Amino acid sequence: MHIGIAGIGNMGSSIGARLIELGHTLTVWNRTAEKTRPLADAGAAVAKTPAELAGSVEVVISLLIDAAASDAVYLGPQGLLAGDAKGKLFIEMATVTPEAQVALAGKVRAKGAAYVECPVSGSVIPARSGKLLGLMGAEPADAARARPLLELLCRRVMLAGPVGSGALLKLAVNLPLMIYWQALGEQLSLCKTLTIDPGELLDFLSETSGAANVLKQRMPGIIAKMKKEPSDIRTFSLDGGIKDVRQMLAEGEKHGVELPLLKQTLACYEEARGVVGGQEEVSNNSVYWANRNK
Repeated sequence: MHIGIAGIGNMGSSIGARLIELGHTLTVWNRTAEKTRPLADAGAAVAKTPAELAGSVEVVISLLIDAAASDAVYLGPQGLLAGDAKGKLFIEMATVTPEAQVALAGKVRAKGAAYVECPVSGSVIPARSGKLLGLMGAEPADAARARPLLELLCRRVMLAGPVGSGALLKLAVNLPLMIYWQALGEQLSLCKTLTIDPGELLDFLSETSGAANVLKQRMPGIIAKMKKEPSDIRTFSLDGGIKDVRQMLAEGEKHGVELPLLKQTLACYEEARGVVGGQEEVSNNSVYWANRNK
């Protein structure tokens, strides 16, 4: 299959590398062309515009940062929909609002193309090995068309309902994780008088019943920060976490659901961002709160 990827960040790079390894033909596009070089070196073609990308492939996977980026890449003068998109399949993996997914789906379908939303749960490590969780929103026929490809990237794909449902499920999946990084910081702050090496402590805590599954993946960066050592781990930024938390709260308000714990978590994240900056790895929010009262 000839597959296109629009948006070559960390996730796009990992997914692209996996698809090449599995024998698929790949064409990629990114606003900053330099980021496409590793995939080009691995055999991918590089499109000059989104329109050129869409015109050369059967399926387009888009991994864009937000709804504004999706609109620009899909609807711009040289966007994915600028040419003949009839019959093509577009899979949008961005974490955006349900309303944004529904609006974009309408514009794609007006061009005679199929649209599937499939935000994913997981970071670059499971993306590289095909072990993401796919949270799909689509019409049944479109979902059936997309599923074989998505199952190459995901260990499990859940069809949540029509377009918009996947975005809502993704926010629900991420909600306890966003709270967890704050809870971990408070947990560590209770342990600050203990004379246990940070690495040993976190390794032990990762085996306890209150730990999130993701802790073992993020531990190296958290340990480095606790020891005041350099860490270049950036799987998801604090800015990105705050964006998602605000979307969760907005959805709760829209549906008449109160989320008091999440509201307080947002305030804690915003305080941490004011000190460490929004580009800090989101899991290092726990380090800020572990050290806050020292």
